[in-house]
Amino acid sequence: MESNKPDAAILKIFTDYLKDNKHRCTPERIAILKSIYSINGCFDIETLLKQMEDEKFRVSRATIYNTIALLINANLVTHHQFGSESRYEKCYGNEKSHMICTKCGKVVEINNINLTDIITAKIKKFYPTHYSLYIYGLCNKCHLTAKRRRLRNK
Repeated sequence: MESNKPDAAILKIFTDYLKDNKHRCTPERIAILKSIYSINGCFDIETLLKQMEDEKFRVSRATIYNTIALLINANLVTHHQFGSESRYEKCYGNEKSHMICTKCGKVVEINNINLTDIITAKIKKFYPTHYSLYIYGLCNKCHLTAKRRRLRNK
């Protein structure tokens, strides 16, 4: 787990976003931001709620959902839909791709700086804030299971 303090730039982006859009900068919103930026990888709302409780900071589920919506609009959090599962992930300086098994739902993150360079080199007159790439297929375990089934059925 990383430090529980997001970079000063992240705090500034969020507080500026709140101010520019006439939202209050509450201790709850800052605590949620800090908790999110201490999580490595994707998380769901239940994971975030549990982490906040472990940190002895109680917030309502509604406050978490509302704050995540603000963080998404501020380009600090991204929303992923992996099949029927909603997951979230910090996205400031955190470009990742995801491989999703269509059989078991396993998600593997790929952090590839070269991919970022390739994408941004091909885009002209566009300034991306972050990106998300999903690769769907079968994980090794599901692939081997399917292969064994096909061999048995021959």
